[in-house]
Amino acid sequence: MKIKYTHYIAIYLLLLASSAFAAKMPMPADAPASYEAECASCHMAYPPGLLSEQSWKNVMSSLSKHFGTDASVDQKTQAELTAWLVKNATTRQKYKETAPDNRITKTAWFIRKHDEIRPEVWKRAGIKSPANCGACHIDAANGIFSENNIKIPTK
Repeated sequence: MKIKYTHYIAIYLLLLASSAFAAKMPMPADAPASYEAECASCHMAYPPGLLSEQSWKNVMSSLSKHFGTDASVDQKTQAELTAWLVKNATTRQKYKETAPDNRITKTAWFIRKHDEIRPEVWKRAGIKSPANCGACHIDAANGIFSENNIKIPTK
């Protein structure tokens, strides 16, 4: 069976669309104001689809020791945020693992996507850590992590 040129184009477009989809992780429209106020006051407001339900539960149950900081919130806010994060957690298999140490940057998919980044690059003043998505991903705040829209700081 011969594959026609148009089939190659269709396959290419499908692959292009699927890779573009994989790079988009928009913030759900129903984000509570407390997510921006509490979480994004210290770091980027990570789209909840970057972690599994269990990972978000783990993060939210350990706010008193949140990566070296006490990020505790009142019980009502904690319950609201936990429910929203769990509801909007990933449903995609590649993000479903429970994040080691509750860190997005330690997940297998993150490591695989960033394996070409040398350790010293993460230490640059303009980046500081792998968790600083917006340092390189120009549209990270909009949940877009496309490999086609990256600018790695040189310093």
